[in-house]
Amino acid sequence: MSNLIGHYINGELTNGSGTRTQSVHNPATGAVTGELSIADADDVKQVVAVASGAAESWSQVSLSKRTAVLFKFRELLAAHTDELAAIITAEHGKVLADAIGEIGRGLEAVEFTCGIVEKLKGEYSDQVSTGIDVYSFREPIGVVAGITPFNFPVMVPLWMAPAAIATGNTFILKPSERDPSAALLLARLWAEAGLPDGVFNVLQGGKEAVDELLTHSDVDGVSFVGSTPIAKYVHETATANGKRVQALGGAKNHAVVLPDADLDMAAEHLNSAAFGSAGQRCMAISVAVAVGDAADALVDKVTALARNVTVAEGTNADADMGPLITAAARDKVLRIIGEAETDGATILADGRNLSVPGGEEGYFIGPTVVDRVEPEMSVYAEEIFGPVLAVVRVPDLAAAIKLINANPYGNGTAIFTGSGAHARTFQRGVQVGMVGVNVPIPVPVAWHSFGGWNDSLFGDLHVNGPDSISFYTRGKVVTQRWPEPSHSSGASFSFPSN
Repeated sequence: MSNLIGHYINGELTNGSGTRTQSVHNPATGAVTGELSIADADDVKQVVAVASGAAESWSQVSLSKRTAVLFKFRELLAAHTDELAAIITAEHGKVLADAIGEIGRGLEAVEFTCGIVEKLKGEYSDQVSTGIDVYSFREPIGVVAGITPFNFPVMVPLWMAPAAIATGNTFILKPSERDPSAALLLARLWAEAGLPDGVFNVLQGGKEAVDELLTHSDVDGVSFVGSTPIAKYVHETATANGKRVQALGGAKNHAVVLPDADLDMAAEHLNSAAFGSAGQRCMAISVAVAVGDAADALVDKVTALARNVTVAEGTNADADMGPLITAAARDKVLRIIGEAETDGATILADGRNLSVPGGEEGYFIGPTVVDRVEPEMSVYAEEIFGPVLAVVRVPDLAAAIKLINANPYGNGTAIFTGSGAHARTFQRGVQVGMVGVNVPIPVPVAWHSFGGWNDSLFGDLHVNGPDSISFYTRGKVVTQRWPEPSHSSGASFSFPSN
């Protein structure tokens, strides 16, 4: 009998009122490891009511008591890193070292919010007019729903929930149906840290649950990370229902390699950035833009490295990358590689016929390098989300920038060069939200916000860091006077002036 994976509502594990379930798989073996309870409309109404009730009291808790919970949560998270990583590997498939790295970046986000007292200091203006002072502060928006993707089942929720909770909101986490169990361990750690019941909740489900959250009148904000079509849908639906929304979408990240770069270093970083986590990162490098004379040597080096990547089950100590998340994801990647070959591109490293001992039923594909790719090919146009590196050749830096800016996405990009002038031209010229200079995956540290441009972001504010404080709060300004009883009130029919 498979393990039944439920919800966490008001401090308790529950299977909810929904009658549907969905299988959870180990992607390295294809085996069913659990059955997930799928929330229905009544489950959503219950969790929103709980979060709404808890928001009334949690919003009034002092900042010092909130930070005490955050500090304790941070210590518990660090202490349970290995347990969390094992859960991630079992349901996502990424190797243990990668899972541990994900948790480490989540810890940074928690540490940032431990300093929330400093971030929520208001402003004060004395004597703006005779006897009148003005001050401002920020208050929580209320109930926040976080809808998170499969590829980072711990890090992305930790980019959202700690900031929302630290600023006085309550939080409903709707994790991916593909790897839902890590969310329940996070809920347990929040409870052990002393967070009151109802402040952090986990709702398992699919589109029905998401739609209910997007339209429920008592949900005040929605944070989302996922594909661009769904991000656009979430943004349009939630904003139409009066909610504050940040919706991060997909990506097609380019790394430009110039002839003056250290090609060995560039090739090594491209190899890890393209194939780490089987390419299932929104910041993965999926396009190498080889400039001028760099192309032939770069392609040879990257191809050699790709052929030596160790693909295995994630607990294997020698594994560099594991499987894709589902059979459907694997089949999509196989289709795109086949179309690239048909379209006239050159397959230099081919991962289609990979055999992993013990993983014959798993969702494995090996690293694949596709050279001489043109922008009209599906291998370039589609977000693959798999271990495929497309190589596009261009004559110069200007052509590389033009190529990137013509792409509808604008999440992350990188340049490899030995020239500060070229790097500066690039970073100022590309229309992309996050830029790396000799850094292939430019995910900023937690005290800078994460987010792209164009079709990679719907909404005004990024996730994590300073933008998260702005997103989860709203400003209030107080203008006050304390007149002496014997003085004239100063009332006037004219518009007040200073």
